[in-house]
Amino acid sequence: MAAQFGRRLRKGATTTAVAAVAVAALSASGAPGTPLVGDSGDQQSAGTTPPPDSGAATGNSPYYTDLPPLNTPNKPGTTTNLPATGSAESGIPASILAAYKKAEQTVADSDAACRLPWQLLAAIGKVESGQARGGRVDANGTTFSPILGPVLDGRGFAMIKDTDNGAYDGDATHDRAVGPMQFIPSTWATWGQDGNGDGRKDPNNIYDAALAAGRYLCAGSRDLSLAADLDRAVLSYNHSDAYLRTVRSWFDYYKRGTHEIPDGTGANPPGLGGGTDPGPSSPNTTPSPSGSTKPRPKPTPEPSKPGGGTTSPKPTPTPTPAQTLAGVENAGTGTLTATAGTAFAERIKVRAENSLGGPLAKVSVTFTVSGDTDAAFNGGKKAVTLFTGADGTVTAPVLKAGEKAGRFTVRAAATGRSLPAVTYGATVTARQADAIARTDDKALTAAPGAEFADAAEVKATYKGAVAAGVAVTATMITDTDTDTDAAPGTEAEAAEPAENDKGPYFKDAHGKTVRTLTDLKTDADGILKLPKIYADDTTGTYKLRLTTEGGATVVIELTIEAPEAPAA
Repeated sequence: MAAQFGRRLRKGATTTAVAAVAVAALSASGAPGTPLVGDSGDQQSAGTTPPPDSGAATGNSPYYTDLPPLNTPNKPGTTTNLPATGSAESGIPASILAAYKKAEQTVADSDAACRLPWQLLAAIGKVESGQARGGRVDANGTTFSPILGPVLDGRGFAMIKDTDNGAYDGDATHDRAVGPMQFIPSTWATWGQDGNGDGRKDPNNIYDAALAAGRYLCAGSRDLSLAADLDRAVLSYNHSDAYLRTVRSWFDYYKRGTHEIPDGTGANPPGLGGGTDPGPSSPNTTPSPSGSTKPRPKPTPEPSKPGGGTTSPKPTPTPTPAQTLAGVENAGTGTLTATAGTAFAERIKVRAENSLGGPLAKVSVTFTVSGDTDAAFNGGKKAVTLFTGADGTVTAPVLKAGEKAGRFTVRAAATGRSLPAVTYGATVTARQADAIARTDDKALTAAPGAEFADAAEVKATYKGAVAAGVAVTATMITDTDTDTDAAPGTEAEAAEPAENDKGPYFKDAHGKTVRTLTDLKTDADGILKLPKIYADDTTGTYKLRLTTEGGATVVIELTIEAPEAPAA
């Protein structure tokens, strides 16, 4: 946030005397768990305000601390469409006001549970940039020149080294807050939006910046109609108690009424960084080591009301039963089974219900794959967040099985809510083949002590289609009649031959003789070419049995015979 400061005139209820009140900008520490620097410069004990949910959007740069006038634009309860009259401070430039309202509607369409009020964006826009320097933007909502905060080089402000190679802030050494909503480049990289539909995400455009601020404030499934959530949201923007009080006072002021004024006619706070129209310098500033101005701190009074006293916070609206999320439930999801490497035919579907048992739209639901599995949603995602539709339901993306067979779970839960999740069991079965056969009928022979010249090759299929990636076990078996169709666990199956201890053999990775291999798999075409087979000194005809996952088998004959003696 640019260092911003100015004057505020207060008119007492019983006097016409005008007092010029100096304003201040604060540079609060953003490190969670460290003391905050208060309005008076005194340190507050950690925990006096809720900690931010994440790093501050603005890098905790200084901000414009002017407070609203005592006289509010209109009586409480009037808010939006007032005529173009009233206090100069209550007027918001047309493009700026339109951007705030458009952001509110866009967020409501995708995250209704957040209940983002445009007046909160207006309050933040006021303290961050004086409503984009009084509405000095072009027809597309882009500032005529960049609004830049001070260099965040650790001298008087936070230390944030460059994250954008100067693309947004023109500084390839350190970062600076940018634009009417004063995002630091690293935060913009995550939260930047295209609010005006021009295909660009520009922090200097009020439509883009306002929508980005709205999304940022709604992060973590916040409900901004709740005072605690609203406070957390504002503190995540700038971790300062004084900042929260200042934004709160403008938020309350704008909720009481505002009006539209032409672009460029709003007050341009002095001391705004960057651009060609920063306004006059203030006598209350001194140069910082970085060349930026830094105001002297002053205590920030509590928001006041005409006639004296302080303004009591307006009560937070209580959601109606029809708006209150009671939980999510299964919406008819069937059995989740799939073969390794294939998509689950069934899609997970849940329904969000309100306190009356009816459907609740635009509820954020997070689907999470858990357990010892390599299954994932489309795109390899283990977690996906979606919103319920008008009927209260939402369907997860296609779930795809990996190569690991077994069971795992998928959870569907209301994002960020302490409500029971819906849990689904899912099963991945290994790839299977129901048939396997040799690809040729060439006789396989070898001389004693030699190796078989020709390699054995087989092809596996499942329901007539290629069976790729199917596990195959190869065993040299005893020369006993074999019932290859025996069912597992039957007497016939129990009578099947054992591994032979003579005749042909394989070699393992260490050159050791083995007569069973279990780490074989068919390729993408269902083909398996067996490793080299060796012969010992015992002549005869032997059998090699191949068994696939799924139970398909084939028996291949191997012959060890002495070469014919040369003719006399």
